[in-house]
Amino acid sequence: MDQSASAPTAQRSQEIFQGQRDHLFPCVGHLYKEPIVLVRGEGMKVWDAEGKEYLDFFSGILSTSLGHCHHRIVSAISDQAKELGHTSTLYVTEPQVEAARRLAEIAPGNLTKSFFSNSGTEAIDTAIMLACIHTGRSEVIALRSAYHGRSTLATNLTGLSSWRPLASALPSIKHAIAPYPYRCRFDADCENVCAEKCAQDLEEVILATTNGQPAAFLAETIQGAGGFVAPPPGYHQRVAEIIRGYGGLLIIDEVQAGFGRTGKWFGIEHWDVVPDIMVMAKGISGGMPVGATITTDEIAGSWTSKTISTFGGNPICMAAMAETLAVMVEEDVPANAELRGRQLQAGLQALAERFDWIGDIRGMGLMTAIELVQDRATKVADAERTAGLMEETKSEGLLLGKAGLRDNVLRFGPSLLVTEDEVEDCLQRLLRACTRIDG
Repeated sequence: MDQSASAPTAQRSQEIFQGQRDHLFPCVGHLYKEPIVLVRGEGMKVWDAEGKEYLDFFSGILSTSLGHCHHRIVSAISDQAKELGHTSTLYVTEPQVEAARRLAEIAPGNLTKSFFSNSGTEAIDTAIMLACIHTGRSEVIALRSAYHGRSTLATNLTGLSSWRPLASALPSIKHAIAPYPYRCRFDADCENVCAEKCAQDLEEVILATTNGQPAAFLAETIQGAGGFVAPPPGYHQRVAEIIRGYGGLLIIDEVQAGFGRTGKWFGIEHWDVVPDIMVMAKGISGGMPVGATITTDEIAGSWTSKTISTFGGNPICMAAMAETLAVMVEEDVPANAELRGRQLQAGLQALAERFDWIGDIRGMGLMTAIELVQDRATKVADAERTAGLMEETKSEGLLLGKAGLRDNVLRFGPSLLVTEDEVEDCLQRLLRACTRIDG
């Protein structure tokens, strides 16, 4: 092999990116003015084609949940690939059964039956179809500012205009007001009032815009692409009461919040609510393509027609998932997420005391965000400064995510095994970036 072909050079980076421009859809976007071409990862670090090292605090959108190339996941993938690579769901395999068993052990309540697919989008599609089959109904309610995937159904469930392509509209999907404590639309004591006000809006949506018999209400535990917005106390309990009162099912999207990231195994556990159907992906398998829809024995039994997922439950992916969950349990990742999340948020609070354009710090555990504003009094979003800060953190070798309805939120979602020193390193790099962008 020609060693020069893999040498870290700016030319190689440009050649790879030019290949993407030549052969991939232009809608495949990037976070930076000059895209980063990543070629290698280990733990909390990744390297680009020029050899520059980055501290990864976004984890492939919260997917490399145990860091890059965790040795036990790599071994599980390698060992399984030598035994059996693919079967489809038409055959039974031990890795799929083992992955489902491990998931049932940590899932809340009586959620014990899983269907595996390849992504969060497919898991959402599965959940919506299952809810419609079980209830015999067709109308579904989601939340504004939510993100649920990229299929026609999932983009219509999504409540962010920038993620909804033209000519993709479907009937029978309605959107209710989502809680947003920092920008409470009710001009009230959000901790005590907002949950009930938003719950009332859900009921009004049911009464005014549906036939009164919804199949399901779908919500992220904490909104991801919406900017890591967590609802106030009592919200999930109230919406569960309302949707079930109208005979519908509660579907909770844990694609980003699940698997210990918020300080509990699943974000919904902070509200002591057991959903009827729960959807997962991303961190479930340490970066391998797995989506999962889990429900009760009764609801799962409603689906009697034929269905198949050619690559869902793939033995290699299932081996990765089972090993990922095993490591998560052994390392007690919810406890580490809570501890390191407190450290991260304390550091961000210190930055907010220094930079008055940091308007809000929010989230749970290692699902944390800062919202940038022009000034704290008006809370006018500062998308320009946010974009500039992204470029400066890139220069500092720190990878973060960007999100929010107004593109003014920076997201932190590192490996669930992140250490105290790595969090401090992140904060120091961010401080230097903030100092340069200030003024």
